[in-house]
Amino acid sequence: MPAIDLNFELTPDQVRLREQTQRFALEVMRPAAAELDGMPPDEVIAPESPLRRVFAQAYKLGYHLRAFPPELGGPGFAPMDGWVVGETMGWGNSGLSISLGVTSMPFRFAAMTGNPDLMRDLVRPYLEDTEGKYIGCWCATEPQHGSDAILYTGEAARPDIHFECMARRVGDEWEINGQKSAWVSNGTIATHTLAFLCVEPEKGMSGTGVAVIPLDLPGVSRGKPLNKLGQRALNQGEIFFDNVRIPRHYMLVEPGAFALAGDNTLAQANAGMSTTFSGVARAAFEEALTYAQQRVQGGVPIASHQLVQRKLFDMFSRVESARALSRTANRRLATGQPTAHYSIAAKTYCTQTALDVANDAIQIFGGMGLVKGVLVEMLYRDARASLIEDGANDVLALAGFRSLLGE
Repeated sequence: MPAIDLNFELTPDQVRLREQTQRFALEVMRPAAAELDGMPPDEVIAPESPLRRVFAQAYKLGYHLRAFPPELGGPGFAPMDGWVVGETMGWGNSGLSISLGVTSMPFRFAAMTGNPDLMRDLVRPYLEDTEGKYIGCWCATEPQHGSDAILYTGEAARPDIHFECMARRVGDEWEINGQKSAWVSNGTIATHTLAFLCVEPEKGMSGTGVAVIPLDLPGVSRGKPLNKLGQRALNQGEIFFDNVRIPRHYMLVEPGAFALAGDNTLAQANAGMSTTFSGVARAAFEEALTYAQQRVQGGVPIASHQLVQRKLFDMFSRVESARALSRTANRRLATGQPTAHYSIAAKTYCTQTALDVANDAIQIFGGMGLVKGVLVEMLYRDARASLIEDGANDVLALAGFRSLLGE
């Protein structure tokens, strides 16, 4: 059991949900993450890799259906149900949590349209998958466009700032050309992507369309998986499109509706990041607390020393405040309240807290905190990436302030 618990009352079903997810995190995610952390990126995505086993076991347990309603075979999670699962998976491993979280995106967006052809060709096969055969990714970032896609939309749109991966109508099809950057999560293993594409460049980022693209089509190619400092269990790599053709109805959102879709996606992604990294912060605190009660210096466990006690209590306070803000953001998102600034506040605060608490955990471990194979060493590296991914925190804060003014 964790050293700290959720500070609000859970229903019996939520307790069981947490216990089930905790077992998955302990027995599947953490051992696989430890293996994957030391493997070259090309071995991480190999058919016999532990990553493939994680996907297969997660799909068998239905974790890939978390965001789907009961009528489509999903669990119909209430806001706190989803938060409990997401935070526990982040506690297990952030890279695997992100990988399993993003996999549903193209299929979930396709399901929202209700289009019978999309349901038959894309959504149903994913819903029925119990082996991890269908894996999704989200193509947004490009070599020349990252966080600027957040700032230059809506009233701030400029015609000189738009995605360079283009989609143009050709009869009853869309033709896609361009590149998405190496930061696409699941990019080199995904079977389908949800892609943000420039349709009307004169409208800037507001001229973006959102399409679902099967990645086995002619003209699709991939780069090599990235070799990264942290989150090494999370496969990331670039995707290229060379005259790729998709049916007209695979364009799920055309530019006129992109502002709302883009804001909703940003809010969901940031709320999800806050959930994952409140779990990382909790994991780092628990490791430090346990170690401080065992490590002897000056003839007593270091938890008996006042300076260590003060540091641990400060860590506890930050972890619990991060978890509370993350729960608030996720609850608002699920209940349809104005939420972008809450999601961004939660993402920026929880990711910074995860890094700070992991850093403090290393200090408590001393030299052992720098050793490969010691969990806090990996938690620190994993947390560092979170201040950049899904929007750099500094840029997100500016977008959050705009949302706050416009509430």
